[in-house]
Amino acid sequence: MRESSKTLAVLGPTNTGKTHYAIERMLAYRTGVMGLPLRLLAREVYDKIVALRGPSIVALVTGEERIVPKGARYWVCTVEAMPQGTGADFVAVDEIQLSADPDRGHVFTDRLLNMRGTRETQFLGSLTMQAPIASLIPEIKFIRRERMSQLNYIGPKKISKMRPRSAVVGFSVDNVYAMAELLRRLKGGAAVVMGALSPRTRNAQVEMYQNGDVDCLVATDAIGMGLNLDIDHVAFSGLVKFDGRRMRNLAPSELAQIAGRAGRGMSDGTFGVTGDAPELAEATVKAIAGNRFSPVRRLQWRSNRLEFTAIDHLVASLETRPDNPILQRASASEDLTALKALADMPRIRALAGDVDAIKLLWQVCRIPDYRKLGDAGHAELLSLIYLDLHKNGRLREDLLSGQIKQIDRTQGDIDALSKRLAFVRTWTYVAQNRGWVENESHWRGVTRAVEDRLSDALHIALTRRFVDRRTSVLMRRLKQKEAMVAEVDENGVVTVEGEFTGRLEGFRFIQDGATGREAKAIRQSSLKTLAPHFNLRADRFYNASDTEISLTEQGGFIWNGHAVGRLVAGKDAFKPEMAAFVDDAVDSDVKTKVERRLRHYADRKISKLFEPLLNMRDDSKLSGSARGFAFRLLENFGIVPRDEVVNEVRDLDQDTRAELRGHGVRFGQYTIFMPLLLKPAPTQLRLILWSLKNGVAEFPQAPPPGLVTVPADVDGSANYHTLCGYHVAGSRAVRIDMLERLADMLRNEDRRGGFEANPDMLSITGMTLDQFAELMRGLGYNADRGEREKPRREMSLSDQNTETSDAAKSSVDTSISAKIESDDGSEIKSANLPPDSVQAKAMADTEVESPAGAGAKAENIADDPMGEPDVQVYYTFAWAGHRKGGETGKKRAARKGRSRGGQKKPNKIKPNPEKREKIDMDNPFAAALFNLNFEK
Repeated sequence: MRESSKTLAVLGPTNTGKTHYAIERMLAYRTGVMGLPLRLLAREVYDKIVALRGPSIVALVTGEERIVPKGARYWVCTVEAMPQGTGADFVAVDEIQLSADPDRGHVFTDRLLNMRGTRETQFLGSLTMQAPIASLIPEIKFIRRERMSQLNYIGPKKISKMRPRSAVVGFSVDNVYAMAELLRRLKGGAAVVMGALSPRTRNAQVEMYQNGDVDCLVATDAIGMGLNLDIDHVAFSGLVKFDGRRMRNLAPSELAQIAGRAGRGMSDGTFGVTGDAPELAEATVKAIAGNRFSPVRRLQWRSNRLEFTAIDHLVASLETRPDNPILQRASASEDLTALKALADMPRIRALAGDVDAIKLLWQVCRIPDYRKLGDAGHAELLSLIYLDLHKNGRLREDLLSGQIKQIDRTQGDIDALSKRLAFVRTWTYVAQNRGWVENESHWRGVTRAVEDRLSDALHIALTRRFVDRRTSVLMRRLKQKEAMVAEVDENGVVTVEGEFTGRLEGFRFIQDGATGREAKAIRQSSLKTLAPHFNLRADRFYNASDTEISLTEQGGFIWNGHAVGRLVAGKDAFKPEMAAFVDDAVDSDVKTKVERRLRHYADRKISKLFEPLLNMRDDSKLSGSARGFAFRLLENFGIVPRDEVVNEVRDLDQDTRAELRGHGVRFGQYTIFMPLLLKPAPTQLRLILWSLKNGVAEFPQAPPPGLVTVPADVDGSANYHTLCGYHVAGSRAVRIDMLERLADMLRNEDRRGGFEANPDMLSITGMTLDQFAELMRGLGYNADRGEREKPRREMSLSDQNTETSDAAKSSVDTSISAKIESDDGSEIKSANLPPDSVQAKAMADTEVESPAGAGAKAENIADDPMGEPDVQVYYTFAWAGHRKGGETGKKRAARKGRSRGGQKKPNKIKPNPEKREKIDMDNPFAAALFNLNFEK
């Protein structure tokens, strides 16, 4: 060992400018060598010096990278790659406290003891190294550097609360990935920095962090080794690490080395814990904040005087014990473990029989295990390389190209790319060794190109997995208060600065499924840039024609396929209020304009569809009694069951009725209504307005247009069928206007003595005889079923077929047309209805059977003269109030002039036309007839 008066130990905590001071001192000399603990840090320092002095005089030498210009004067290296015997004026070794590291410590200790500059030497590191350095180099001069800013502990903090410019530190790949994934969901993403990354990948990740694309960084303890980043807060996600041999707690000095990266220059920094990490002990916090740690007592050492006469001699020299108590023999390091493994291979031992062969073997054993496949896997690869080098003097190109070809693939996930990147580092290291390959510059270029491609692919994979680029871009623009451009395509897709953010539906921005801070960023940036689009869209809507807007069955407004508002209850049932669907963050002028347009549309629609009713309301010439009854119609939206206003109707004189009829009011036997308001459009609007008035949550739906009868909804509102324009009779409801036509037919029948249904009655209702009987019972009639023999008549076979076919066709056509006739007389073809539509299902409720005669089936129209007589079913209908109690079927048949067998008697009993029939006022048809006669 030799001391130099120019040997300095520059010691102090992080953020004291030690590395910067060493660079300045080196550049003050003509030549210099600087050793750094990491390839990443070496690249960072190299780039700084190149920026100051240019690339022509600066060399970079690491295990996998070698940039050596011919006129190189300053050498930046990893500590293992520092050139020996260069005679440089200046030598510096950074992070000298790593001399105590079990794996690499012996290399740092060797540089401490043996590496010197001719004019100045600096060892940079922690204050914990002062005692051992002073003991080993008594003449050394110490320079103590104080931290330029304060470092404070703030305790635990949730990831969701992590502020910008924070670094989350983990001690395993899985932990780093988990933290990065969490930050992506909560904060939009994070950059990832690990020692295993190539400089190219690391720089790309750091650039995202430094330029603000992401606010947080997730890293291993690699950031503690001099990587200079703009970090305000360091959060430990764990306090335990695997050191290659066992899981152990981190020492306070190790935590301080990492925590010290918070706060650069004169800016204070903070540190704490997050995730599952326990709180730091008070003593540890005080030690880190005050930079007070136990001194390093033992340094790792390995002899540099190696014996190459035999493999066993080489192993023995590497295991030599030091004679200084401060020095500790290094445990089995990676290269020594590999040497022992190869020495146990008979073929290798046989070949390594001379000094040159043993030196070559030792060189091969020093190839780092980048792949981390274990001692056996690493030894297998090293044996392959050694055997080829020993046999051929150089590695065969086919071996090298074959190995690299397997690696040169950029497909796959992060783990696959990381493994390939680790594999290629092995061959990059091999290509850097002089004399190992035929064309060194070519293979160095090939391996470097493969590493760059894999590095770029890994950066993309890391970014894709752990960074939401969209959120990062938008958040950065928001913080920088830059103007952003939003675009909305014809389908309503919204992009801000080229990033998809959601859709514009009507006047509401519907963002994608983002959550947390990501969702907030998307919404803020999108609404901020969409303001002009909302105003433009509001102008278009205001000038749109009524045909472009539609009103749904639930009172909603649709424009261009999107909901833009809905009706809400107002003070006047015919003047509902408008609720526009406009984003809360949009300018109030937009909402006002949308509501005004909706009001115009609704007012015109209500005025058009309820024109006769509103005209009657506004007729100032109506008499008092007419105005009172008109009010009853108005509050019931134009339809009032007669039994609800029977007294009021009775009190109306003929002049009053005439006034009301002049406005289209019809006084029916069962309902007082306006026929024009029975059409589908007014009916649906009536249901909407009634629902708003009565606070109904889900508005009822009108029956399909054109159906004469529908099943009675026993669970629905008592007013439902009336509002729809139907009258409930038994299990079915009949359309009001058709019921009035039926009533007109029944006036001419013998309602007291009884009558049978004729084909016109069945046709107008579209029912079978049995269904018609059920309807009549619901209207207050008795329906007595009977059977009789059908009359026979002679006809040819062809006549029978023709009549049967025509009758069946006529019957079916009549029934269908009756069922699907609409309010305005138009016919809706059932063939055009989808089989699963509401209309088709409602039509299916009514069977299509022949109403001919008294309900005979079509196939029974022609009797078989050789067979049994056909039986015909018939019903006798009579008003229930006049049915004679206890009358038997035989008596009824006799009264009707028929025998028990169903044959009609030749002398049919006819009612006496001279006999005045007493009017039953309980019969609504009779009462109507009485009123009609009275009016006449």
